[in-house]
Amino acid sequence: MEDPGPLVLPTRDGYDLWADVYDTDGNPLVLLEEPHVIRLLGDVRGLRALDVGCGTGRHTVRLAQGGADVIGLDFSEGMLTKAREKAGTSAARFMQHDIATRLPFESETFDRVLCCLALDHVVNLRSVFSELGRVCRRDGFLVTSVMHPALLLKGVQAHFHDSSTGREIRPASAIHQVSDYVMAAVEAQLRLDAVSEHAGDRSLADQAPRAERYIGWPMLLVMKSTPLSG
Repeated sequence: MEDPGPLVLPTRDGYDLWADVYDTDGNPLVLLEEPHVIRLLGDVRGLRALDVGCGTGRHTVRLAQGGADVIGLDFSEGMLTKAREKAGTSAARFMQHDIATRLPFESETFDRVLCCLALDHVVNLRSVFSELGRVCRRDGFLVTSVMHPALLLKGVQAHFHDSSTGREIRPASAIHQVSDYVMAAVEAQLRLDAVSEHAGDRSLADQAPRAERYIGWPMLLVMKSTPLSG
């Protein structure tokens, strides 16, 4: 039978379907990303944190366990259902919200704001970065991560395989370059404190065999930024 190719679904529908296997499908990008985000966030005890595009709550739960008062936002109810089921989420709150719209919080509410592996589904990057910066305290900072645009050269976008059909499913993505992310942050009046690019290596491939084909290839873009005063 001829391979029908990837099925592209609206982003929300795709993630609702992905929720059932998101934490168990051996995504190498998640494994590569988490140590870098954890390092940049540092000690969060006693801080207020916002996890924008929280998915199944992997960072939200970790922040709560680290002593932060944290809220996770996502527009996929499927993802939020999984997040709420996780042990240790009693100190975390979850809200359904489309991150491409105005965030439902007062300005300068949070000490730490993160948006991880979600921005490649957003068309208007500047608008989102502006909102992330607006709700962040002036003495706080933002951490963002995204699938590296270089993966597009290999025909890769965010995807998973439907467990019932085996077909590749792609939640709809927006095509951006590294410069688009950097300039969106700058135009949103954020000061870039760190920008790093990370490739797959043998250690990652040993943990997640899907990373074998990406050894030495850029997979992840991570940024830390601070709202400018005024």
